[in-house]
Amino acid sequence: MKILLALALPFAVVAALLAAPANAAQGLRLQYKNSSTTPTTAQAEPWFQLLNDGASAVPLAQVKIRYYLTGTETYRFACSWAVVGCSTVTGTFGNGYLEVGFTSGTLAPGGNTRDLQLRFHRADWQSFDQSDDYSFGVQTGYADWEKAAVYVNGQLAWGRPPGGGEPTPTPTPTDPPTGSAGVLFDDFSYTGSGDPRLAQRGWTVRSSSGGPGVPGATWSPAAVTFPGGVLQLESSTDGTGAGTVQTELSTANRKFFEGTYAARVRFSDAPVTGPDGEHVVQTFFTITPLRQNMDPDYGELDFEYLPNGGWGEPANILYATSWETYQADPWQAVNTHTEERTSFSGWHDLVVQVSGGRVRYYVDGRLFADHGGVYYPETPMWIMFNQWFIDLQGGSTRRAYQQQVDWVYHTKNEVVSPAGVLSRVNALRTAGTAFQDTVS
Repeated sequence: MKILLALALPFAVVAALLAAPANAAQGLRLQYKNSSTTPTTAQAEPWFQLLNDGASAVPLAQVKIRYYLTGTETYRFACSWAVVGCSTVTGTFGNGYLEVGFTSGTLAPGGNTRDLQLRFHRADWQSFDQSDDYSFGVQTGYADWEKAAVYVNGQLAWGRPPGGGEPTPTPTPTDPPTGSAGVLFDDFSYTGSGDPRLAQRGWTVRSSSGGPGVPGATWSPAAVTFPGGVLQLESSTDGTGAGTVQTELSTANRKFFEGTYAARVRFSDAPVTGPDGEHVVQTFFTITPLRQNMDPDYGELDFEYLPNGGWGEPANILYATSWETYQADPWQAVNTHTEERTSFSGWHDLVVQVSGGRVRYYVDGRLFADHGGVYYPETPMWIMFNQWFIDLQGGSTRRAYQQQVDWVYHTKNEVVSPAGVLSRVNALRTAGTAFQDTVS
């Protein structure tokens, strides 16, 4: 809990402290209040704001805030809300502290970052005692707080660290990394779901029962085809569970973690046969298996398109969702999502960058979502495409929906821009490369 609490320090506070040059740094002031003051808690909630009382602007990227902890528990951090934007707040753990930083922004003279509403919890969601953390306080209104320290360019600008002293440098992740440790590319030039090259190249066409989707539905390899060199998932229903067919293609090996993921995907709003209206989900995602309820090592990064809505949405919507964990019964989910409520019917270039504690989702070269904190994956994942039904709308006329994928690309430990991905894929195709897998 100690470690997470440090991370929970508000972005605004950290920004202000770090922004100042040596003289401006003297004008930084950190204020703190606690939104969860009980000694024993399932989730600590430190809130901060950083003020600049000096005469010079402070670049927040130079600022680090340290929240001091005791104990060796493993914690997870999240930014609930911040005026400066949670997407700009970072957090790393050191020996006895949580260090909060910023990726961008400037705190002007007389400026205040305002609320940085932060929280953290144990990885196993067990309660913990936060009262012995050096930086813990019980005030419920903002007040100056010297038990958390602010550093600007490594120099103490505010606060009284336990025992005094200067900070130990924290390694900064390289983003983008300096090179790829392997590439997966496939343009899906197969004869059908029974093509032996699929298994040879590390793909699994699902036939096993189970979720997600409609109870009693079949996952059918026969409905996974490759017309004209594209992967085609055709999912259909006659309004009953037994008459529902869902489709999925997955990598057989769970060996994908940090790096860049991309695919050219065709979403569709209308069925190819039968009446419209089903709550169907068309996807491109990565996932780690859930070994137990609220498994702390679970992870999932999703693009999910709902052409007819579902989950309480009345019409088409595209989600980018990053998962920390969940349990099915009773349902409890720990995730964050970004969504747009409009039609995405047609071909789209989807890119996911996983590096340096951030997960960035792009659609057709445009940044769609930026997630981090507790939602950043911890373990290797599978790459998957599937199409399934949330529920059934009734009626006995069979209706079928199609999702298509032109190609998939992954480069390990390397951040590549959406334009760079397209350039690389075009180069592979120009060279006549239909498949490549050097990811270990």
